[in-house]
Amino acid sequence: MESAQFHHYGVPTTVKSSNETYLEGAKVYITDPEAHPFRVEFLRFDADSPMLKDIQVNTHAAFLVPSLAKALEGQNVIIPPFDATETLRCAFIKDGDAIIEVMEKR
Repeated sequence: MESAQFHHYGVPTTVKSSNETYLEGAKVYITDPEAHPFRVEFLRFDADSPMLKDIQVNTHAAFLVPSLAKALEGQNVIIPPFDATETLRCAFIKDGDAIIEVMEKR
């Protein structure tokens, strides 16, 4: 796989944070990992979130990649590419028990 750069560590939580952003499509509140000293992103899901349970209950590591399409080749894709923000396109893969988010800047 092409060079991947660590971006954040995603941690599901039920604790509300003062600096959350709501992603309506995923029905999840997220914090900004770039504002955390160890690049942790906390995710607080609505009860009716359409996100896979694996994502809702397990931590994940996220990496920026030069090409999302190339990074997904031959991988076990559990959430296909989607536009997370105006500047990021993301997908989730599973490697054994590890959940990995791959992200491409647009």
